[in-house]
Amino acid sequence: MSSLSLAVRDSSTMLRRNLLHARRYPSLTLNLLLTPIMLLFLFVYVFGDVMSAGIGGGGADRSEYIAYIVPGILLMTIGGTVVGTAVSVSNDMTEGVIARFRTMAIHRGSVLVGHVVGSVLQSIMSVVLVGAVAVAIGFRSTDAGVLEWLAAFGLLVLFAMALTWVAVGMGLISPNAEAASNNAMPMILLPLLSSAFVPVDAMPGWFQPIAEYQPFTPAIETLRGLLLGSEIGNNGWLAIAWCLGLAVLGYFWSTSKFNRDPK
Repeated sequence: MSSLSLAVRDSSTMLRRNLLHARRYPSLTLNLLLTPIMLLFLFVYVFGDVMSAGIGGGGADRSEYIAYIVPGILLMTIGGTVVGTAVSVSNDMTEGVIARFRTMAIHRGSVLVGHVVGSVLQSIMSVVLVGAVAVAIGFRSTDAGVLEWLAAFGLLVLFAMALTWVAVGMGLISPNAEAASNNAMPMILLPLLSSAFVPVDAMPGWFQPIAEYQPFTPAIETLRGLLLGSEIGNNGWLAIAWCLGLAVLGYFWSTSKFNRDPK
């Protein structure tokens, strides 16, 4: 077999291994999935009328606020899912599994590829579940056509891949699962500091740069524009640039740490 065929075969095996782990131990995934769903219910049913009135400057319209926050909640779902990836990678590194893999005749990069592909698949499945909950409570995307839906799906996959590679690096540098979870916590906190729940221009002036110059805000605005037909502007290019930059940075960081011989 060629080296490419071996890499594909071994990566497929590692992917099945990670998916089996996720199926047999679903508690971490479910806990991370509950966070965006609880926030969705909280901001819709508790804060929805007040927030919609404040943003719109008029009467309360909960349906408009549901449409506003769902794109941010979907990307927050991806951020929460990749926290589980960091924990899974850290467990592999600390429990001796990777040391055993190093002694076997398998493609070295297949371990990381299996984690990344498995995490992206889990992220998309989580997004679908959260999206179904959003539709059940009133979210509608009437302005999105086939091209907009394809572009939105591509953005979600690209964003998931970028965050996953960064999460893999965080897992590799963490001495244990608890540290990995803490290191990956910005993946959950950054959406709270973005335009997910309120527009950037409605925030205090000193806080606006924090919300604007980070990866989640342009991605949220792009996804919101694709699903709701609102203005995207330069956010599309910024979102792609952030995704590609984080993916490349995370890839080289992760592979350099993983390929370093253990002491």
